[in-house]
Amino acid sequence: MERIVLAYSGGLDTSVAIPWLAETYQAEVITVTLDLGQGRELTDIRERALALGAVRAHVLDVREEFVRDYILPALQAGAIYEERYPLATALGRPLIAKTLVEIARIEGATAIAHGCTGKDNDQVGLDVSARALDPSIRVIAPARTWGMSRSDEVAYAKARNIPVPASVDSAYSTDSNLWGRSIECGVLEDPWQEPPDDIYTLTRGPLDCPNEPAYVDVEFERGVPVRVNGIDMPLIELIESLETIAGAHGVGRIDMMENRLVGIKSREIYEAPAAVLLHAAHKELQRLVVPRDLDRLTQEMGRVYADAVYNGYWFSPTREAIDAFVASIQPRVTGAVRLKLFKGDSRVVGRKSPFALYDRGLATYDTGDVFDHGAAEGFIKIWGLPIETIARKRKTVDAVAPAAKVEAK
Repeated sequence: MERIVLAYSGGLDTSVAIPWLAETYQAEVITVTLDLGQGRELTDIRERALALGAVRAHVLDVREEFVRDYILPALQAGAIYEERYPLATALGRPLIAKTLVEIARIEGATAIAHGCTGKDNDQVGLDVSARALDPSIRVIAPARTWGMSRSDEVAYAKARNIPVPASVDSAYSTDSNLWGRSIECGVLEDPWQEPPDDIYTLTRGPLDCPNEPAYVDVEFERGVPVRVNGIDMPLIELIESLETIAGAHGVGRIDMMENRLVGIKSREIYEAPAAVLLHAAHKELQRLVVPRDLDRLTQEMGRVYADAVYNGYWFSPTREAIDAFVASIQPRVTGAVRLKLFKGDSRVVGRKSPFALYDRGLATYDTGDVFDHGAAEGFIKIWGLPIETIARKRKTVDAVAPAAKVEAK
């Protein structure tokens, strides 16, 4: 009998998928549920999967791997999709695919399955990542093929005495992990409609935020955030701490029109308090310690990296090459950044590093100025020489042109 390994979230789609896969493919279904820091209890999910017909149910805590091997490299690369989205959900997909392939090998399964729809961008990350790791693996996406609407799924579940998850009553579709949260559907599908405040769970609205600003100092060692307000923390704890602090001040709400890989525009809402702060802090500190040309190159590489993650190309030579490039810079990204948080706004207000390329003696206009002002005139002369040459030649062309027109007549 064929075995299929299913990425099981516990929601309606994947709950219905267990009996559907078993019936459609006459297969044994083995579920895999990963703790990516989604902030909800997973203790009963194994029992639920087994009750729905799974022959085995794996529940794995992969938070350490997620932070170390996916979130941190993306943070150091400055990977933010279309200048807004910190890629929380997208970064989880290659890890899910990797784990599905590994469990499939252990269980002797020939196929893996997931609950993504045909319009879902996450299907790309899962499918492409799985085939990058094992080109022979078959990927099944029931929601792409079974042709059932949401109400059809509910009816299918009730006909088979499958408990319908409470989340079905929600007007929104959500996904969460350590790096952030996404919210879709319902009134959010109208780009003109302001998101209702009840969709947010990680961040406060401006009216509910404190009336005094908060200051947060984030310290990095070799590109890794290690300390908040002077307190050493493991990276998972640091992210959770910043999520709490920034969320209390309303920081981290993102409302954007997003270009999906499948060719459509989608209105997307994200909450990513820790990601917003850490990206801002890392970018500012790196800018302090690298020269202008390298800073601009890292920004371009960040856009390429973000596209690779979003487009399902995590397991690609391009991403690996950018990782190597980024790693060569990180030893200098050591120091601290101070951020000011106030009613949904966050901004960098201080930065320092032992490797800073900022030299106050060169920058100051006050006493202690060591800049060689006398060198400026010669520098400007050489710098502007191409423009000056063009201007001289233009006068020659303008003088010759009228004569040429007369001769032509």
